[in-house]
Amino acid sequence: MQNHVVIMAGGIGSRFWPMSTPEYPKQFIDVMGCGKSLIQLTVERFLPLCSIQNFWVVTSEKYTNIIKEQLPELPESHILAEPEARNTAPCIAYACWKIKKEYPQANIVVTPSDALVINTTEFARCIDIALKKTAESSSIVTLGIKPNRPETGYGYIAAQGITDTNGICKVEAFKEKPNKETAIKYVAAGNYFWNAGIFVWNVNTITKAIRTYASQIAGVMDELEPALFTEMEQQELKRLFPTCEKISIDYAVMEKATDIYVLPAEFGWSDLGSWGSLHTLLPQDKNGNAAVGQNVKLFDCKNCVIHTADERKVVLEGLDGYIVAERNGQLLICRLSEEQRIKEFSQA
Repeated sequence: MQNHVVIMAGGIGSRFWPMSTPEYPKQFIDVMGCGKSLIQLTVERFLPLCSIQNFWVVTSEKYTNIIKEQLPELPESHILAEPEARNTAPCIAYACWKIKKEYPQANIVVTPSDALVINTTEFARCIDIALKKTAESSSIVTLGIKPNRPETGYGYIAAQGITDTNGICKVEAFKEKPNKETAIKYVAAGNYFWNAGIFVWNVNTITKAIRTYASQIAGVMDELEPALFTEMEQQELKRLFPTCEKISIDYAVMEKATDIYVLPAEFGWSDLGSWGSLHTLLPQDKNGNAAVGQNVKLFDCKNCVIHTADERKVVLEGLDGYIVAERNGQLLICRLSEEQRIKEFSQA
């Protein structure tokens, strides 16, 4: 059974403006200042599991050229361009129907393109355990991140107590992003894990689950199927894909399916959803400042996050708890405590 990796890379990263814009979103940016974009780091950490020839990227039509440029080894026919965004269930269905046509026994990992993983060796070990389980069963395995704080920005997975020899347990329920009080209860309970949005299954399991729980989407994919891998594919996709129900894989399948398991894991994961999360992950100076940029000088600043893409000198004085971000002639100076308003600011 062959392993395949599906990377979802269609998001616009609006909470990271001005670094991330709809024309060039965060998954294609060197957010960490390490010389590689988030999607390049994602590919790198999955390469121990299979060759780049078995990677598939589902994205928006407008990002296909960026992907070709950043992932030159990826087969061009494995860049799946959605004519419009319909959330994760249609996105995953399209990739899995396409893989099934060419590799009817494929074992698949689905992952976002814009998360960060610190311990990539432990990450590969966990994915390998999950793939072994889905290769020989009709289980769906998701990765649950052991929470180290009561985070309200993530969804949670509640696990039943009993684990197998590899530490995999049955999922009791998927939970929406909680309020602070509920998040504190989840962490105290000990059997709640952050939902990293990483799913592992074999292709027959997922296509059957979509047929069972999201029959409208399965119907659209069945109609598209004869055109896959032909010159008609893009034309048919343009016609059919926008008719798919707009729904996440969690709502469409995960919350309804029965044979779902979670592997609790710890490998330094973050979904890098906001400037605040980036601030905690970047190296900080003794005053709690984190900076990415060629020439950033700070005087009497503390608890700030600075991200300057263009190579210019940036000098800041006397700021406490601020985001300073600049890209392509757009500059944001905003208190970290007000970061939830960035979408609003970007449209000003």
